[in-house]
Amino acid sequence: MNAGEIAFPNLGIYLHNVPKSFSVFGFTIAFYGLIIGIGVMAGLLAVTRIAKKTGQNPDDYWDLAIWGILFGVVGARLYYVAFSWDDYKDNLLNIFKLRSGGLAIYGGVIAAYITLYVWCRTKKKSMALVGDTAMPGLILGQAIGRWGNFMNREVFGDYYNGLFSMQLPISDVRDPSDITEKIASHIPAGANYINVHPTFLYESVWNLLVFVLLLVYRKHKKFDGEICLLYLGGYGIGRFIIEGIRTDTLFVPGTTVPVSQVLALVMVVAAIGIDILVRVRLKKRTVGKK
Repeated sequence: MNAGEIAFPNLGIYLHNVPKSFSVFGFTIAFYGLIIGIGVMAGLLAVTRIAKKTGQNPDDYWDLAIWGILFGVVGARLYYVAFSWDDYKDNLLNIFKLRSGGLAIYGGVIAAYITLYVWCRTKKKSMALVGDTAMPGLILGQAIGRWGNFMNREVFGDYYNGLFSMQLPISDVRDPSDITEKIASHIPAGANYINVHPTFLYESVWNLLVFVLLLVYRKHKKFDGEICLLYLGGYGIGRFIIEGIRTDTLFVPGTTVPVSQVLALVMVVAAIGIDILVRVRLKKRTVGKK
């Protein structure tokens, strides 16, 4: 297998010369960053469209996006660095090298929620309503952004040779430590490629399904904030399952417990618990008015 190739042999798909970057007027542009940028813009367009349809000012969401993107990137990087500290402690300047990857979406989501809270308090907006409007755009951006991982040859799963098996040249893998013993033990004699789960694809498809669910259910929600909870639960379920397959998992310090699975479980439990609590309160109010 030649460098630059990516294949899904059991689907009959063979891609040649898939670049990680390209040059414009002497400037190198990484597809990773470009695709994330496309995801952000697509998400923003979806959010402003929803805002317009629900009688809100779309400009408010452009304002929120500026702060959300800024602190989201910072949060995503800090989260990744915090749980990969051994890779950065001896050369702190590497913390600022984002072009080769190293952004953890959970850190971005946490930072985005904090930004949303502060922004809504400052602007005297309903966080529940603004969150409901923004969540479909967030999950759409996440679905598109995962293809940046595809271009970087990262965020793949353990050995797999089933229908959706993905083949990557070993030399193209961004981080050789992502190649587990199981993957290595299944490398055919004399071969220079690996067969793995395309977990980036699984998550992208799952996120698109959640996006559609949020759009459909938005018209039937019972209270402001319900779409936020549906996002947390839906994304959390998918991430919990997929994280168990990935090989680049960040662990809770001193354990072999994937931190992303812990957070995903917390998201799901919190979403269900809050949803039940709000529904009970709404039911009591309805009964009290009769």
